[in-house]
Amino acid sequence: MPNLSQWRAARGRQALYSALRRFFAAHGYLEVETPLLVPAPGMEPHINAFEAGFIPETDVGRARTLYLHTSPEYAMKRLLADGAGPLFQICKVFRNGEVSPTHNPEFTMLEFYRPQADYHGIMADLEGALAEAGRSATEGEPGADPAFFTRTPYERLTVRDAVLRATGVDIREHADGPSLKRAAEAVGVRTGDAEAFDDVFFHLFLQKVETGLGHERPTFLIEYPASMAALSRLKPGDPAVAERVELYAKGLELANGFSELTDPTEQRTRLVEEQELRRRLGRSVYPLDERFLDAVGRMPPSAGIAVGLDRILMLLLGVQRISDVLLFPAHEFV
Repeated sequence: MPNLSQWRAARGRQALYSALRRFFAAHGYLEVETPLLVPAPGMEPHINAFEAGFIPETDVGRARTLYLHTSPEYAMKRLLADGAGPLFQICKVFRNGEVSPTHNPEFTMLEFYRPQADYHGIMADLEGALAEAGRSATEGEPGADPAFFTRTPYERLTVRDAVLRATGVDIREHADGPSLKRAAEAVGVRTGDAEAFDDVFFHLFLQKVETGLGHERPTFLIEYPASMAALSRLKPGDPAVAERVELYAKGLELANGFSELTDPTEQRTRLVEEQELRRRLGRSVYPLDERFLDAVGRMPPSAGIAVGLDRILMLLLGVQRISDVLLFPAHEFV
């Protein structure tokens, strides 16, 4: 049976969704709904999808593996390519194996995209949406600070400057993994057997940088190293960094977005590389989504971002565990 805090969270969730829908409607966004069950999930190396067998009753030979989506990104970009204009979605997403005080394998995501925008534009829209949510928040736990999200403008901080501020290490001075590993270990980072630049960076970031982000006001962390571009484009004039952004508040990651890559050849190359990395890590290797790749080449210049709404709600209500904002948290049965 849900406790008092969970009922309070249910009312807070209703207020949060209403505020977000009000903001996006006022700014010309269309709310859409895309399938939860998809032929190909995201290819991120460290995110695992739930598999579901599709077995047609009249033709067992057509059985195939489908997946619960880890993000609505592929489908929403197909809509962008077809001329949908600004669009948003609030939906359930699924990530296998993620259970912790801040992770639930089924959680709620806000994802939105705006054509003819870059990462600066999408940051401005998210800042406005969360400020509206902060102004509309319901009563939380003692000590809750819903006005936190109204403290605009949010901080903009490059990844390079964030690492430099926290550790004194300038990642631009370290071109490869071994060099960064030596610098990280010199400031007390435990890197284990990590050798690749990205792997060493994440040890450095998680141990020394992340927990210090976004305490006075939310912080947009921008311009990741190009090797971490994911689905983002590289910055014109500075291809060493990608136009990628994450939002942090009180040391907690809340959102991940990009100026979107619109080169289908480059997108295919990156996805194939991620397939190979998944194979080396011993993880399931997912198929390429050819409809998505076709859409990438037809998309207008755009920016988009995905936001974890359960974590937003945690901060609005002043609770420490994601289970406190869920009526039926996964730890009840897994």
